[in-house]
Amino acid sequence: MSGPRVFRLIQPVDDIEVAVAFYAAVFGDPGERIAVNRHYFTCGGVVLACVEAPLEHREPRPQRDPRIVYLAVEDVEETFERVRAAGPRWADDAIETQFWGERSFYADDPFGNPLCFVQEDTLYLGGPVG
Repeated sequence: MSGPRVFRLIQPVDDIEVAVAFYAAVFGDPGERIAVNRHYFTCGGVVLACVEAPLEHREPRPQRDPRIVYLAVEDVEETFERVRAAGPRWADDAIETQFWGERSFYADDPFGNPLCFVQEDTLYLGGPVG
């Protein structure tokens, strides 16, 4: 390994069962319950860990969390439909192509965590745009 790599992201949720229903529907995969308050979904080589903190340890969230989880998907149109059907808190009305070439859409999970779904063959990983 030549340097650090991301292997797990914590997604704070207020209700683990609602989170599991949403993400399982979006990913088309049931994931794996690790503990009563923790459920893992493997996304490529990275685990998206939905974690429900005990009430006494929850902190108020900002109105719009600046941390966005970006997910590469094989079929952005199919994913768009699955996300809409899964009941996000908020979602874009359409898939758009960004000026750097990515085809994507944004949505918030039921707890307000921002997500962006990007068509895999349009991923921008750095370098000149255009």
